[in-house]
Amino acid sequence: MAEAFDKLYTYITEFPFVRYALIVGVLIALCSSLLGVTLVLKRFSFIGDGLSHVAFGAMTIAAVVKLTNSMPLILCITVISAVLLLRTGKNAKIKGDAAVAMISVSALAIGYLLMNVFSSSSNLSGDVCTTLFGSTSILTLSTTEVWLCIALSAVVLAVFVLFYNKVFSVTFDEDFARATGVKASLYNLILAVVIAVIIVLAMNLVGSLLISALVIFPALSAMRVFKSFKSVTVCSAVLSVICTLLGICISIVYGTPVGSTIVAVDIAAFAIFTVIGKFSGRVKP
Repeated sequence: MAEAFDKLYTYITEFPFVRYALIVGVLIALCSSLLGVTLVLKRFSFIGDGLSHVAFGAMTIAAVVKLTNSMPLILCITVISAVLLLRTGKNAKIKGDAAVAMISVSALAIGYLLMNVFSSSSNLSGDVCTTLFGSTSILTLSTTEVWLCIALSAVVLAVFVLFYNKVFSVTFDEDFARATGVKASLYNLILAVVIAVIIVLAMNLVGSLLISALVIFPALSAMRVFKSFKSVTVCSAVLSVICTLLGICISIVYGTPVGSTIVAVDIAAFAIFTVIGKFSGRVKP
């Protein structure tokens, strides 16, 4: 154990990319957990999965056109898809879950097709695996990408704090919120855009297929123990940050895939919180 701590300390102090990974990981975990509670309570969890597939398709397009900085294009396409998803979900002919399935499967299929047709890489399967599961991308972040992640994370956190009361009302009773004058459609749109931003940020951390776990597991774990929206949100944020830091550290020390390791830690935390909630009863605020 001492050897593992020594190795981790050496990596953190001597290699800037490890510090970048820890900083970005904490920010992404915090943003994901805050919105995750709202998504779970509104039963919008599937939207994160759908948008992650869209982000995968956007990433392949950026790779095909050989963009040096692909994040702006991926962010733009994912945000537009989030808005279309919200609009399409209200269509009486295409329900929300069908719209998500249609958009996500189409993006995933087209993305993989473009990778096969236009890729010049000799290791296509490795590229696909890295994109889907975030194999090592979090450990290869540039300074520009780190600052961009910090800026976008700050925007997400500011939106959540400034519109906390509105998000709370729209989450629990959208019809009542409308009756009291809250522009529910506007705040749903803001949530959709913020979710898209989080999805793009999280791709470098856990890959496009594992993003939903990063968003949902901390919220579900907190709900095993706490009852109020505020306490669940705080617990989810703290738990998500701890699990992400632990997952990244384990990955660095033992050489395991970053994304999968973080999700495995999240699953373990969910199991622990489930046991605590079952035997002690859910804790009131």
